Amino acid sequence: MVAVDLGGTHVRAAVVSADGTVARRIRRTTPSGAERPEILPEMIAEVATGFPVTGAVVGVPGIVDHDAEALVRAPNLPPGWIPWLTGEWLSRSAGLPVSLGNDADLAAVGEAAFGAGRTYRDVVYVTVSTGVGAGVVVNRTLLRGQHSGGEVGHTIIDWEAARAGRPCTVETLGAGPAIARAAAAAGIAERDGALAELVRAGHPAATEVWTRAIEAVGIGVVNLAWLLAPQVVVIGGGVGNNSDLVLPIVDRALRRHGPAVAGEIAVVAAELGDDAGIIGGAAWFAAIGHPAAGAGPDQVLGMERAGNDALDPQIPPGAPTWSRPPEEAAAGG
Repeated sequence: MVAVDLGGTHVRAAVVSADGTVARRIRRTTPSGAERPEILPEMIAEVATGFPVTGAVVGVPGIVDHDAEALVRAPNLPPGWIPWLTGEWLSRSAGLPVSLGNDADLAAVGEAAFGAGRTYRDVVYVTVSTGVGAGVVVNRTLLRGQHSGGEVGHTIIDWEAARAGRPCTVETLGAGPAIARAAAAAGIAERDGALAELVRAGHPAATEVWTRAIEAVGIGVVNLAWLLAPQVVVIGGGVGNNSDLVLPIVDRALRRHGPAVAGEIAVVAAELGDDAGIIGGAAWFAAIGHPAAGAGPDQVLGMERAGNDALDPQIPPGAPTWSRPPEEAAAGG
């Protein structure tokens, strides 16, 4: 399987085996001046050379129409690329089945199948970086409708600010750029990792800026908990990976404002880092019931495969175990 992570700055491609092991990887600068995203089939072909690859998935930072296998909106990509970013064009250009997925969904599949969520059934993955996004696995099924969702970063958490036209969403209050703006307003020159180190050192103003931002993320997680009641919330991303500074604040918000079962919801650090989406590619086709995985549309992520499924020649040894719920299997549905 080839997994591609398409970003506004860089493109990464890797061959991943059924157990999530990365066998080969390459990285290129995103050619934002190009008329078409020819770099994607080119990188798929390059990285796959010498491997028995049967399919590929491209993770994109935007909204995907899953019915059409097409990108709908991606602010950080060249606008001229959007008409070309379809499963049909990519498959024809690459010469093998190619699926298109939201990057947070891919990362959620990676963490659920191989990372911090692998021992849980219901997983919410939240990425906090330049933006805030989420991917959801409920009852071991990737939750997705016609269009990719999980855009918790765009949910409004301050109605009065929204009415006044001020920053009011989880993302505009809690993502990396919001932290940078608040730090500048507080007269703090440090950014990113240097700012986090100030917080660790107990700098009062930096701590206030950081805490207020991550509290916004915490409220976003609270809202997800009320809607989905997951067993675990996995937090990653460039900001989220500062787990010692993020998890306690999010956990406190969840205990204070979350549902009655909040005490049973674990808040944990992502384990796969920047490779979550790449590694998630190993389980992607199975997660969405794509024919390339030999799976039906009703197949879901599971921890065990029963009976003759283990002998299915279309399911390679060591693959993540996606199967129907036991009650459906028993009913023959």
